[in-house]
Amino acid sequence: MTETLHVRISGALATVTLNRPEVHNAIDSQLAGNLTLAFQKMGVAEAVRAIVIEARGQSFCAGIDLDWVRRTTDQDAADNHRDAMQLAMMLDAIDRCPKPVIAVVHGAALGLGAGLAAAADMAIAAEEASFALSEVRLGLAPSIAAPYVAAAIGGRFCRRYMVTGERFDAREALRLGLVHGVVAADKLAAARDHVTEACLKGGPKAQAAVKDLIRVIDDSPMGPDLMRYTATHFSDLRVSEEGREGLAAFLEKRPSNWTA
Repeated sequence: MTETLHVRISGALATVTLNRPEVHNAIDSQLAGNLTLAFQKMGVAEAVRAIVIEARGQSFCAGIDLDWVRRTTDQDAADNHRDAMQLAMMLDAIDRCPKPVIAVVHGAALGLGAGLAAAADMAIAAEEASFALSEVRLGLAPSIAAPYVAAAIGGRFCRRYMVTGERFDAREALRLGLVHGVVAADKLAAARDHVTEACLKGGPKAQAAVKDLIRVIDDSPMGPDLMRYTATHFSDLRVSEEGREGLAAFLEKRPSNWTA
């Protein structure tokens, strides 16, 4: 736990809470570093099976801390690039975490905040949540979040919302594919619990393998090479310890050892 980020582990579930409510959880170098380190540690912690990203205060995340950006505009090129890489590493750590990651969005999710939702495996939003990629209105671009948002909603919708900088609501985020569900604010915790419980029913090694599989499929053309990869991927899991246990548990009508 740090001043800007709270990490709580309860059983197999880790909850990461952004804790800069006074600035709508805007991300500066300290929060970015803390998030990166937290996800790197939880990614290798066997006791952790799923991770939730939440936030305190009125907003999920207002994006990059503009006051921090303003204070650092006079840095030399190397320091400026280092800061940008720190932000990029933060989203990469979330995206590549082998555990299921669920973003729970309330209030505003702007810029990097939308990026956090896109980098997570699953995102649920309250009906009152709002989203924007409004960096162009500051003479900037949503460069760090763009790969994850583009993967979620596609290039065509990115052109609409990254070029105009318009704010859009949770229902539009659902239509675009940025979030997977929209619920009333008082139902958000229940929706979070439903998704996390579903995640905990899957084999942890299989879930990590699925995330790798999806990444390879996204980067590969259809053809013999991809066929060989997917055949090997399946055959390796079928004979793995976890695969054998899962099949045995199903046929014997008992809980698997990762849910028992």
